[in-house]
Amino acid sequence: MFEPLGLKRLFDIIPGDETWFPFFIIPPKRLNRMWVDGQGDRPVELRPGFQSRKRMFTVFFNYSGPLVVDILPQDTTMTATYYVQNVLSRVKSAINEQRPKVSTSRTLLLHDNAGPHQARAITQPLREIGIQVLPHPPYSPNLAPCDF
Repeated sequence: MFEPLGLKRLFDIIPGDETWFPFFIIPPKRLNRMWVDGQGDRPVELRPGFQSRKRMFTVFFNYSGPLVVDILPQDTTMTATYYVQNVLSRVKSAINEQRPKVSTSRTLLLHDNAGPHQARAITQPLREIGIQVLPHPPYSPNLAPCDF
C-alpha cells in the first residue's frame, strides 16, 4: 500500500494547506471630494470604515513553485465535496500537465489531519487516481505541512 519514503524522490511530494487571509478594502479619497463655497462651513462627510473580509486560500506547491491556488468563494464552506471537485481535480490536472509521463503514480500528498482531508469522500478518490497521502502525526498542530 504505502512504499517506504526512501524509494520516493523529494520532488514527488506535494504539500498543501488551507489558511485564512484577511484583506481590507479602503475607499479612495476621491469619493469624499466636494465643492464648497467660501461662505459656509464645510459639510461633515462621514467616511465609511474599513470593509474587512477574510477568504480561505488553499495552496498546493511542489519543487518548482505553486501548483494550485484555490480561493474559497464567499459564503461557502470547505467540505469534502468541495475539496474533491474543486481542489483535488485541479491538483490532478496540474500534476498531469507538469509530469505527463509519470502522472500521479508517484505523487505523495502532504496535508494535515483536518476533517475534510480525512473524510472517506476524499481518501477514496485519491486512491482511485493513484495519489498516496503521507501520514501526518496526530495531535501536532505545531507541525503544519506548510506555513506560507
